[in-house]
Amino acid sequence: MDTEHPLTGDPGQLEPDLSETALDAYSRTVIAVAEAVGPTVGNLQVRRRTRRGEAVGAGSGVAISGDGLIVTSAHVVEGARHGTATFSDGSEIPLTVVGTDPLSDLAVLRTDDGALTAATLGDATRLRVGQLVIAIGNPQGFASSLTAGVVSGLGRSLPVGARGGPRRVVENVIQTDAALNPGNSGGALVDGHGRVVGINTALAGIGLGLAVPINDATRTIISSLIRHGRVRRAVFGAAVAPRPLPRSIADRIGRQAAVQVMQLVPDGPAERGGLVQGDLLVSLDGEPLGDATDLQRLMTSERIGRRVPAVVVRGGRPRTLELTLDELR
Repeated sequence: MDTEHPLTGDPGQLEPDLSETALDAYSRTVIAVAEAVGPTVGNLQVRRRTRRGEAVGAGSGVAISGDGLIVTSAHVVEGARHGTATFSDGSEIPLTVVGTDPLSDLAVLRTDDGALTAATLGDATRLRVGQLVIAIGNPQGFASSLTAGVVSGLGRSLPVGARGGPRRVVENVIQTDAALNPGNSGGALVDGHGRVVGINTALAGIGLGLAVPINDATRTIISSLIRHGRVRRAVFGAAVAPRPLPRSIADRIGRQAAVQVMQLVPDGPAERGGLVQGDLLVSLDGEPLGDATDLQRLMTSERIGRRVPAVVVRGGRPRTLELTLDELR
């Protein structure tokens, strides 16, 4: 029997419900990710010393190797050395904090008791706004909870830092509308192929979750934490902001942008090297600079104690200075 089409009003056989088909495909993807990645995410319980004695902290962690390595957020294990991880199969495994890096809000834990199901790490640089992502963690202690959403933004900045200590900024974090709650920190942000592309780190507001991306830089940090228990970084000693170069200078040196020195740390590397407030910093150690992220990326351990050239524009004229970078403490 022919039926009038609900959209066009034309008589004829009804078309298949495409929205139902799309929802089925979406559901199958989320279910497959949950089954593959859920067993790799543990519920962490850690004990930390406080001024009032001992306190219990909770969060999530992602197993990254079958022989006992787990990645979580640095703030989850801040002040702790030991704890336990409970996984979806009911296993409860003691763990030790190998190293933490507050600047990236990443930490590595190790357990020597039992094999782990390891997650597959992806590459957050391939993410696109609007892409499906799934957050897996243990919010409010509910083990292996899953929420789904999309990538809402890329390249965000996240202030982090020790309690009562200086605040720093994690650059290029992932913003998602997948629901995050206390206890999700340290859990996995996963793409539709079941690859961990981020470590959930913060709830910034309703529908606003943030995750530290998995990319070459964070892989290097994780490797350093495994080998040395810490990450050595250089420090420049100035706050900067992106600025366009004057056309006359841009045409002469072939660069359109720089970073302006906004504030100098007293007796820091930048001040000792002769930089002054207002300088336009074009490059450091031969690497061009367009924003604060470019500068932060150059603060690697290999540059600690080295004299590096800095090209600046001052008074409309470029000049080259040399400065020696300190180690970040």
